[in-house]
Amino acid sequence: MDLNQLSLFVRVVEAGSFTAAAARLDLPKSSVSRGIAALEQDLNVRLLQRTTRTLHLTDAGQSLYQVASHALEDIERATTCAGELQDLPRGKVRLTSSEDVGRLLVAPVAARFMQQYQDIDLDVVLSPRNVDLVQEGFDLAVRVGRLADSSLVARPLGVLRIGLFASPDYLQRRGAPQTVQELADHCCLDFRGTGRGETQWRLVGPDGLKTVAVRARLNADSLIYLETLIASGTGIGPLPLYASGIARANAPLPRLVRVLPDYATSGEPINLVTPSARFVPKRVRLLIDMLTESIRQELENADPT
Repeated sequence: MDLNQLSLFVRVVEAGSFTAAAARLDLPKSSVSRGIAALEQDLNVRLLQRTTRTLHLTDAGQSLYQVASHALEDIERATTCAGELQDLPRGKVRLTSSEDVGRLLVAPVAARFMQQYQDIDLDVVLSPRNVDLVQEGFDLAVRVGRLADSSLVARPLGVLRIGLFASPDYLQRRGAPQTVQELADHCCLDFRGTGRGETQWRLVGPDGLKTVAVRARLNADSLIYLETLIASGTGIGPLPLYASGIARANAPLPRLVRVLPDYATSGEPINLVTPSARFVPKRVRLLIDMLTESIRQELENADPT
């Protein structure tokens, strides 16, 4: 059995199609198809059922994949460890996150990482969608919110809490709300709201959970865009309590003032996610460790409570 053909088979299964595997491996689709056909001929068994749109494992293919994927991981682990004994870690790490998280939490780490590890390159893709790490060939992702059940491995980084902010100019014109219910009388800007005007803000404070119906004059899917509108004096809006991001929990930026500082959202979890069925090379582990330490510290400093 040709080890290259076996590896090709595993990559096709993980990619979900011949086309995706060919693109990831930078090979002609015809070469991928011939490699799988040759493997099936050598084994004298059909491994994949394929149509114009779908690809499914046969029972034999499923059995082979389970064994082969683990065997190839062991081989990759052995060769990687042997190489790391001789050389500094090198290669490329592919990372994805949302634009807001990428700019505010990932970018500072990426800069330090590249300075410290000159032989490791980064490929960072910022996207609002949950990228399929396996099919699109990513090593890790930083994601906000509750994760859907999957085969991915999640490392908790902390909880992202949201506070309310306004510009000094807006507060001078309209006054600062003194209670949660007074928010209903203000021009409010929302992040990923319903888009139907009235929306419910749920805030946790010293007296527990408070809910207020506000008129969201603007809904935005970007925290960076939202911060620009808040800073311009347009209204009151939610921003994350980053220690050194858009807004600071204990020392707001000069152009922003924390509104109702005793209140914040209950928070959304932030996780660092990696594919579970893949051996993690040292270059990826190094970035995981640096991201974990940095983001956890950032969130703790932002909201020590």
